[in-house]
Amino acid sequence: MPLSPTDAVVAPASRAGVGVGAFNVVQLEHAEAIVSGAEAAGRPVILQISENTARYHGALAPVGLATLAVARAALIPVAVHLDHAESADLVHEAVRLGFSSVMFDASRLPYGENLKATREVTEYCHARDVWVEAELGEVGGKDGAHAPGVRTDPVEARDFVAATGVDALAVAVGSSHAMTTRDAVLDFALIAALRDTVGVPLVLHGSSGVADTELARAVGAGMTKVNVSTHLNKEFTRAARTYLHAHPSAVDPRKYLGPARDAVAGAVTHLLEVLHSGHE
Repeated sequence: MPLSPTDAVVAPASRAGVGVGAFNVVQLEHAEAIVSGAEAAGRPVILQISENTARYHGALAPVGLATLAVARAALIPVAVHLDHAESADLVHEAVRLGFSSVMFDASRLPYGENLKATREVTEYCHARDVWVEAELGEVGGKDGAHAPGVRTDPVEARDFVAATGVDALAVAVGSSHAMTTRDAVLDFALIAALRDTVGVPLVLHGSSGVADTELARAVGAGMTKVNVSTHLNKEFTRAARTYLHAHPSAVDPRKYLGPARDAVAGAVTHLLEVLHSGHE
């Protein structure tokens, strides 16, 4: 199946009031697992590669091209997205490689500088038919640089979207990046206010810290794109650790990466069902 435009995945979900799972790829096994889990659920999915992951691999191209290949071989619609890029150069590279969307994160800049930088990136991407997500109101927990108590103001968000032309907006509503417990407290009234004010699909970052029931409630309140990374990494590591504990002499990575991949696929299938709960 050809690579899906991100808008073709997100826009129908937004209209239907269901969520789209956007899952982070750290290595090839993640991409394979996420697609396998989405195929089992019969749901479209977004594969995400962060700037941190590109840095880990030494460049975006190796992991990016592999992820694009997995996406194109899928039996369900799959989009490939650059997540949390703070570098415009990295955005340009992702566009050249064929990514269907980017998330440009200038949220640590003062509002005016964030707006200007985001507008420039959006103009570049839209000229090349690439969908753009931005962030307003710092989402907590990212490398210790974001204050978890920050919330996105609906009026400021509406004006930011109008001024930049972005296609979706990541908002701060109580979740926090890199949480290993699922006890985040979301502001559902704020989510609903943002949905009614902003005019583009909303994105929930830090969703690994949100329980299943609260994820479903967040989608019902107005979230569309739901980003998950740490929760999948926990499942991946748990399965690998279990195998290695039972087989201490194992040396073939395929022996423990295989169960880890299967664990992630199962988690993806479950989460996609949660995001569609009550909607068929």
